[in-house]
Amino acid sequence: MSSRIRLVVVMDPIEAIKPAKDSTLAILLAAQARGLATVLRGTTGSVAARTAIAWGPPGAAASVRRSGNMVCARRDALNAQLGEFDAILMRKDPPFDTEYIYTTYILDRAGIQGAFVCNRPQGLRDMNEKVYTAWFPECLRAPR
Repeated sequence: MSSRIRLVVVMDPIEAIKPAKDSTLAILLAAQARGLATVLRGTTGSVAARTAIAWGPPGAAASVRRSGNMVCARRDALNAQLGEFDAILMRKDPPFDTEYIYTTYILDRAGIQGAFVCNRPQGLRDMNEKVYTAWFPECLRAPR
């Protein structure tokens, strides 16, 4: 058994990120640089549940590097049970749509099957960053 942490990052398509300001890319690069993790990354559409098992992401990147304004990712064919990984990060930006919701249900299964899901899927559903601000009207500025 490997002593390296096995990490899955569910994120926006890597080809669409802005490398200069993307914090998820910074997480991937930092994990890789420290030798802490075997990094698998996928999109919300790359995870699935089959017979109550959370799977994904097929065709995940095992290594990522930044080159100027571009991100280069090596792809390895891999389809693994998410519950077998040490940690999973959900880093998908809005929209908060049905695919996002379905992904959180799949990540719930991965947690039940043994993975540490860093941002709890139930919390992502209940406290959506765009809607949750309504709970704090004193912090909101009135429209002009």
